[in-house]
Amino acid sequence: MIHYLRFSALFATLLWTHHGFALDVSGKVQAGIYSAESPNTWLDKGTGVTRFDTSGIHVQQAIIQINQSVTPSTDIQADASYYPDGDQHLGFTQFQIRYKPLISGNVKWRARAGFFYPAMSLENVDKGWLSPYTYTQSAINSWLGEELRVAGAEFTLYRPGRAARSPWSWELHAAAYKGNDPLGTVLTWRGFALHDRQSLHHERLEFAAYPSVTDSNGIWHPSWVEPFSELDAKWGIYIGAHLDYQRQAKLRYYYYDNLANPNAVNHQRLYAWRTRFHSLAFQHNISSSTRIIAQWMLGDTLMGERFVYTDFQAFYAMISHKAGQHRFSARGDVFDVREDDIFPNDQNNSHGSALTANWRYNLSEHWQLGAEYSLVSSRADNRVQLNEAIRATQQQMLLVLEYNW
Repeated sequence: MIHYLRFSALFATLLWTHHGFALDVSGKVQAGIYSAESPNTWLDKGTGVTRFDTSGIHVQQAIIQINQSVTPSTDIQADASYYPDGDQHLGFTQFQIRYKPLISGNVKWRARAGFFYPAMSLENVDKGWLSPYTYTQSAINSWLGEELRVAGAEFTLYRPGRAARSPWSWELHAAAYKGNDPLGTVLTWRGFALHDRQSLHHERLEFAAYPSVTDSNGIWHPSWVEPFSELDAKWGIYIGAHLDYQRQAKLRYYYYDNLANPNAVNHQRLYAWRTRFHSLAFQHNISSSTRIIAQWMLGDTLMGERFVYTDFQAFYAMISHKAGQHRFSARGDVFDVREDDIFPNDQNNSHGSALTANWRYNLSEHWQLGAEYSLVSSRADNRVQLNEAIRATQQQMLLVLEYNW
């Protein structure tokens, strides 16, 4: 209840403060019919890697975004979501204050502070950090939506190409933050997954109760994590660089390191995980109607005195084509987690691949109809602890009606 009160109070503040400046409220609701296969989803403490594991009707996304202008150089943005599944149903996914001064010169700067995503993704560029291409997001960005958010500040230097009469534009980003110490928990013990559900602020993220994890004679960790917890009072950092060529190509590189103390643990038995990774995203517009997008991630994570250590990597490539009011998108994913730690009975090797095909049709300015098919093959060695087959193949079909305003 206290989180709902905080949610209401913050929204009221956004709506009523600085009412003399522009207030923009927008949103999106997606609801549809889904058909999926077991194993059970991790949202119900299963070992499946898709959001759905049965058939039915579901509210997939309900998002509201508020942009409040405070001064000509400052604005506030808040994204809130409702989900019928998961531990918490209503809450914020981002809240940030952005400052962009009006300055002359070719090289400019801006800054933001709050609770937000780094701009790593070229896939999740729609309202509410969703994808305009597919409903089921790539393994990389599904994981970022689950476990990564920064509570801190980012500083950006940038040069628009137009200001320098150049076809090239660039940006340099640097940030310091707290509150992302358990990053890597779900990725290690469940592996990568593919879905569109973003963890809410203060939410508890569930996963299967593997005996090697939950047993008091083993690692003795709960079968859940609060991914945005601060456990060691240390700051994390990330740096990033964007390079754009006209409206034809984009390249984004990020290095993320939460600099966590892997021996820090709280009263809930949640550990800090030292997690660091590289992310490289690329987009090329083949024509005004067709584009390709790809992203690669490589990193590692450590918990305790090498109680758990894994290397992870993932890659996806997508092609998307727009024809009139239709958009067709297809994506392939591969992902892998490899362990090298001191507990052989805590099996954390996992890998898999996925294919996703999506069609969307704009019925009108506000209404959109879409359909999607996903095929995900995965192997997770720790499924044997729950007497399940190590390998699983899951199919998921969605028929979605969306309303935007």
